[in-house]
Amino acid sequence: MSWRSVTPTGDRGNIEPPRRLTSLEVCAGAGGLALGLEQAGFDPVLLIDNRPIACETLRLNRPGWDVREGDLLDFDPVDHRQVYDVDLLAGGLPRVKSPAAVGRKRSDDAELDVLKAAIDLIYGVQPRAVLLENVPDLVRKGDYEAVRADVGSELDHLGYRFRWHVLNAKDYGVPQSREVGLLVAFKGDLVDRFVWPVPHGGPLQSVGEALGDSMGARGWRDAAKWAVQADVVAPTIVGGSWDRGGADLGPTGAKRKWARIGVDGVTVADEVPDAAFDWNPAVGRSGLVPLTVEQVAVLQGFPSQWRIAGRKTARYRQVGNATPPPLARALGDSIASVLRSTAGDPHV
Repeated sequence: MSWRSVTPTGDRGNIEPPRRLTSLEVCAGAGGLALGLEQAGFDPVLLIDNRPIACETLRLNRPGWDVREGDLLDFDPVDHRQVYDVDLLAGGLPRVKSPAAVGRKRSDDAELDVLKAAIDLIYGVQPRAVLLENVPDLVRKGDYEAVRADVGSELDHLGYRFRWHVLNAKDYGVPQSREVGLLVAFKGDLVDRFVWPVPHGGPLQSVGEALGDSMGARGWRDAAKWAVQADVVAPTIVGGSWDRGGADLGPTGAKRKWARIGVDGVTVADEVPDAAFDWNPAVGRSGLVPLTVEQVAVLQGFPSQWRIAGRKTARYRQVGNATPPPLARALGDSIASVLRSTAGDPHV
């Protein structure tokens, strides 16, 4: 990106870029959140994830990033002093289950422990701002009221004011309907200057528009025909459990939505269809076209050059659980605007 600009008088001049900001990212995954924040002007001083394959993906794409494999519950900022006073603490946390659901299943609440650890980390790091992403139900459902109250009480105690909100990635250039629950917090009263990003204007990008060219890459004769009828945004892509099962595009309801646009949501393909593929949804699964991991990544808003490490199922899990980079960019822009406006930065 060039920062050279033409001044209003017509004279050419050098415009200094906005000051780069710093971030600490936890539960970094495949890097969707980090990539979007980087585009918004944040450089991570450290990224943490507990999965070796996710750390491999991050290093593969950004060799210069300081990526650490480890459990957030064991992370002590005292051992990583570069994280002190960063501009932003960010993380796409594991999907918190409602307390009622945890009780019914008699399971532990490991995801809730991670959320609590992320909030506790604020005390040690003292970031100027916080951005945490999770399920939309955490923001708006009564089952989570006690969780929200606990988080809010701790933030109040630490001197942070905050807002909960739900955004849909489809409104920010992502060809997928994906609601995301968000917590944004700022030290002191900075939250008064924060505005949630405005949705993009114009029509939403459809699955066919996003994937039409890739579908025809191996000579499939029906690629253009398929793209025309795939004229809706994708249903929410679900990464699924890391502990069981193979790669598929989500629960039964989502698979039915995929089938309506001629896509086999029960599996993920190794390659796009070739010239011999007979697309005939009337005959069932054998006549539906499956998507590749690379195509799913496009529907998540990843750029084509972003590489995902691992075998197919592990790659799909990383993509399916990621924060869409365009949504992260929009959030990062809104947060950066507040931080720069309070630091005497003229390039807001």
